[in-house]
Amino acid sequence: MEEKKSKVILHGMWASKYSKRVEIALKLKGISYEYVEEDLKNKTESLIQLNPVLKKIPLLVHDGKPVADTQVILDYIDETWKNSPRFYPEDPYERAQEMTVSCCKVFEVMGRVMLQEGEAQAKSVEEARERFRVLEEGLKKHFPNKTIRGNDDVGLLDIIIIASFGVYKAVHEAIGVEIIDPVNTPTLYNWIEQLQQLPVIKEVEVPHDRLVTFLQKCRQEHLQQAANA
Repeated sequence: MEEKKSKVILHGMWASKYSKRVEIALKLKGISYEYVEEDLKNKTESLIQLNPVLKKIPLLVHDGKPVADTQVILDYIDETWKNSPRFYPEDPYERAQEMTVSCCKVFEVMGRVMLQEGEAQAKSVEEARERFRVLEEGLKKHFPNKTIRGNDDVGLLDIIIIASFGVYKAVHEAIGVEIIDPVNTPTLYNWIEQLQQLPVIKEVEVPHDRLVTFLQKCRQEHLQQAANA
């Protein structure tokens, strides 16, 4: 008897780095899925019903069963579809090395850079550069000879890096501040460049011009709201 094919649906938003992580994971595993684009100001009824507590994207629905929270979804994908690539190294020490490299603090300060101006932004830019310096040192220390030749070389850390920083050129254009470059962050820069050569990553690339326009609009709306507060 032919095995029943599972149905996978992803509720996401095109500009979300968290949705992008899940998209990349599904593509890497070769999982066919239906994509539902969500308007975060007018979410679909199905998203609200399937994720009534958080009501957030991304949301993965596997054979009718909802799985919420980005990291939980990524772990679920890796444990449900055990084919290559596996998202975590088998070696416990290598896994521990990956866990020591955190991007969370970088995300936080970059959010402030995006939504600030003047002296406040200048201060956040300096903080961002310092945090990227720490991230750069961590990558260089733990992964000195990182080479990405194909999908099998991609793990969780790579997914996070490309989904979060692969759009750095659009971010630079939108805010007028350059932080990731081959001089100050060579390891991170080369890591991104290698990942962007993979066909699977090119399949889910966010359109540059569309993202620049979107980020500029979000920035202006926030600054206007702050000025009127």
